[in-house]
Amino acid sequence: MAWSAAARSFQMPAIDVGALRIRLPLAAGVGFASFSGVYLRRSASASRSTPFASLGISTDSIASIKEAIQTEKAPAALGPYSQAIKANNMLFVSGVLGLIPETGKFVSDSVEDQTEQVLKNMGEILKASGASYSSVVKTTIMLADLKDFKKVNEIYAKYFPSPAPARSTYQVAALPMDARIEIECIAALQ
Repeated sequence: MAWSAAARSFQMPAIDVGALRIRLPLAAGVGFASFSGVYLRRSASASRSTPFASLGISTDSIASIKEAIQTEKAPAALGPYSQAIKANNMLFVSGVLGLIPETGKFVSDSVEDQTEQVLKNMGEILKASGASYSSVVKTTIMLADLKDFKKVNEIYAKYFPSPAPARSTYQVAALPMDARIEIECIAALQ
């Protein structure tokens, strides 16, 4: 009875479970997701119904595959976020600024110095998670002034071996603490 009431509240058709017969069950699960399905048939004289499938995702399992990375060798996060997150053999590094970790101040006002410091800070976060510049697959560069693109490229090229990661570069209206540059990245882990 309870099943029929629940089915009606979700606008599901009523099912005479006693008349159904299960055929070819299938169930699989990987990590935090599972899939199951069966072909259902009413009786020998009735035609076969459509397959039934269900997908379940557990948020408890997702939390267990997500690991925050934190190192004192790079500037602390400026808000409620992690320096980086490891999940499913991937590393997601938050936007990094050209701050000196010990002081929390910019290395200088020049985009060249800030770019160098951003990439050093990023390298420390990568190292703390077991990655390196060569494992980076995607970067996003945010510039206060797109005219700095060439200067940034010259410094950036020294850090990323060939093949260089995929990349997007944007000029933005403003960056935290009036930074000249911010870079985030995604790396593949072994």
